[in-house]
Amino acid sequence: MAVRKAESLHYSIGLLGISAGSLLLAVHFYSLPRAAPVIPSTALGILLLILSSLLAYAGIRRSQRDASLFLSLCLTISVFWCGYGVVFILEGQGVLNDTGDFRNALVPGLVTFTLALLIVAVVGFLSREVILALIASAVSLASAHEVAMHYSTSFGSSAVACNYMIVCLVGGYFALGRIVYFLSKEKIALPGTDLAKNKAHEKIQPTSGSMNHFAVFGVILNMLSASVFGCRLLGVTSKLFIGQMPWLWAAGVYQIGVCILSYRAMDVLMATFFGFTSILKFAGGYCLLYPVWQTEEPSFPTPFLVVFSILFAVLALFLTLKSLVDGLYLLFYVAYCIALACRPKGFFEGGPQGVDVAIFVASALMALIHLYNVKAGTKVPIGQGVVKALLARSSFLKLREGADLHTPYLGYSKYADAEVLGYACSVLASFAITMTGDPQAPLATVVIPWVVVAGGILKFLGGSVAFARGKTLESSAFILYAVMWIIWGLARYGGLYGTTRSFHTAVGIIAFMLFNGFIVFCTLFLNITWFFYSLTFLLIAVSFLLDAVGALPVGYDIAATVIFGLVSFYCFLSALFNSIFEGSCLPMGRPLVQLSGVGGGTTKCLHLPARKASSVKRIAALP
Repeated sequence: MAVRKAESLHYSIGLLGISAGSLLLAVHFYSLPRAAPVIPSTALGILLLILSSLLAYAGIRRSQRDASLFLSLCLTISVFWCGYGVVFILEGQGVLNDTGDFRNALVPGLVTFTLALLIVAVVGFLSREVILALIASAVSLASAHEVAMHYSTSFGSSAVACNYMIVCLVGGYFALGRIVYFLSKEKIALPGTDLAKNKAHEKIQPTSGSMNHFAVFGVILNMLSASVFGCRLLGVTSKLFIGQMPWLWAAGVYQIGVCILSYRAMDVLMATFFGFTSILKFAGGYCLLYPVWQTEEPSFPTPFLVVFSILFAVLALFLTLKSLVDGLYLLFYVAYCIALACRPKGFFEGGPQGVDVAIFVASALMALIHLYNVKAGTKVPIGQGVVKALLARSSFLKLREGADLHTPYLGYSKYADAEVLGYACSVLASFAITMTGDPQAPLATVVIPWVVVAGGILKFLGGSVAFARGKTLESSAFILYAVMWIIWGLARYGGLYGTTRSFHTAVGIIAFMLFNGFIVFCTLFLNITWFFYSLTFLLIAVSFLLDAVGALPVGYDIAATVIFGLVSFYCFLSALFNSIFEGSCLPMGRPLVQLSGVGGGTTKCLHLPARKASSVKRIAALP
């Protein structure tokens, strides 16, 4: 009973939140022909941000119990109103002053969510979730009308407001149905408002291992970022500027959330993929923000993008074990990174923007297929298990299977291991600084997003997950390196300490080196790979120290980053192989110093049910 009440609460919060936001937008568009709108742009933007956070909460909490269409609808409208609200705030603060700026800022997001919500609506009608389908289709039509309104004066704002009023009416009908259901003590239920009946029609999916319910939303976020640059190539927008940055950074923030939730769903490969794509979104937003302090367009570190394409290719190869379609989808990002590497101006060039258009189309198809397969009985074939069946005949590679696949070393962590992402971020951060740049103009080369987001934020995420799984040493190292990349990345490549060099700047780096020395000592008792991983990071720290005192030799930066990057790449491959396959294809090695005692520190902590007598027997059988 308590579970049913919680589900009803989250469902009601989500739909009523959508109705409240739609009412605000309806009032705004009805009053748009007036000289002064009823709701100021800044106030409207803040209210939309509040409602977007409420919708995200409702969708995530609801997702813990079932894989309903409600999750995709709530999260999609949440990120829509998040970016939408920030654009309204920018307009209210006078940032979008030039003619056409407001249109250029809004249209990429509106185009994306017109199609994304149309996909949700189609699947909703096919799965007979009429209320959700009506809401999705009405918001989709409102977005489409708003796009038309910005390009043709024959389309008035009343059409947009009417569509939002439809959402309000549907939400009011749902609220009335729930009130009647409650007052009649569950005896009277209006059509479409009986959540217990709706749940009976849903196909309940397992919450771990085989199904990641957030993957559809993650793919929709890829549509959003691709739309920003694709619209510029197709001439839908006239320029790329700061007004489009909210869409990219909103997608990046939400995609980090999807990455975390994918780890909770025990989907390591998709979590790593969404972590990678979030880096690209933050980098794209940074490049649109760049003209605020520099007039010329930034340049990109080519080695970083080449390595990024290799990481995407490796991940695509492993993702084919899950499904062929997912693996092929990642190849678009391999092409995207190669296109960025071939063009010195990166996101502003036509080549990468052309790949963005392809990513937009592919992401829309992926969202439709995956969302339909979650709800439908007859599924669209995606090549699931084809490669796995081929490997089953191989005697050399044997897939890991079983209930203890994601068992932590200590405790009862609800998250899968994130070491793969942590090692990959070390590779990216190290190769990002192979281009030293000009000390007089440190911002001329795009380094900050790669170092801060990849080396800092995502590595910190990997360290947090490692701590939850009982890996104290690995967690300490990841978090230490994340803090180091963030602080020194902003200081050195953000130009915070200018061109002056002194020993005072180096004091903090020396403290980091001492702490890392302790980690190097501890890794002697862990394994050989971690010993070299932590030891080679000292080369990076020495590079930072020498730069701080103005004594950095020519070429040392490149040598240190390449060595640390190669070691990190081996760790990435080893962690990826060992998480998928049994055996020791790419071993991490044994400890250099073996601890005495039971297991020598190599065995996992037993995870035994406390209520079973067999657990006591297993504990008693320990040597």
